[in-house]
Amino acid sequence: MKVAANPEQFDFFAFLSRMRYISRWGLMRNTVPENIQEHSLDVAVIAHALAIIRNTYYGGSLDPSRAAMYGIFHDASEIFTGDMPTPVKYFNPNFKQSFHQLEDRARRKLLAMLPPELAKEYEQLFFFDDQQEYVHLVKAADKIAALTKCIEEGKSGNHEFRRAEIEHFEQLSASKQPEVLYFLEKFLPGYRLSLDELRLG
Repeated sequence: MKVAANPEQFDFFAFLSRMRYISRWGLMRNTVPENIQEHSLDVAVIAHALAIIRNTYYGGSLDPSRAAMYGIFHDASEIFTGDMPTPVKYFNPNFKQSFHQLEDRARRKLLAMLPPELAKEYEQLFFFDDQQEYVHLVKAADKIAALTKCIEEGKSGNHEFRRAEIEHFEQLSASKQPEVLYFLEKFLPGYRLSLDELRLG
């Protein structure tokens, strides 16, 4: 039986909850599957940490909470587009540009699932290209989260991610963001340890 449409019904959050069904690393054999909901939490936690590190040690004035929120929503468009493998996404400049336009349309489609008053609030979380400090921060957090995934797979004996791990680490090590280098030095080594090896304080 078909349920009649309710004009007061807004499906934004119901669609967001489906992020758990969008798998990442589609071309790779995964020991531990990862979806974009899990990944977005990782990115949010790391972006929040990078902002705090910048403010604490390098004279920054970023809002860690805002950095975290950008991290939460940075891949929301993939509810419609799916997680496009990097080699495909950057196959050629024309496709890359077209895919970015598709991502923007997907974000607009999500925002249209909110009351207009709320859509204005969420729009600034979906579109923050003019906030370059945050853009660079979230991109770095995204790459760090991908690196930790590669490390996790390697620890499980899966060599499928070995090349990706090397490339992500090299790119992050060349970063001009001091908070990224701090994270790599102080926090990344823990991801390579077993539970028994982790220091509990």
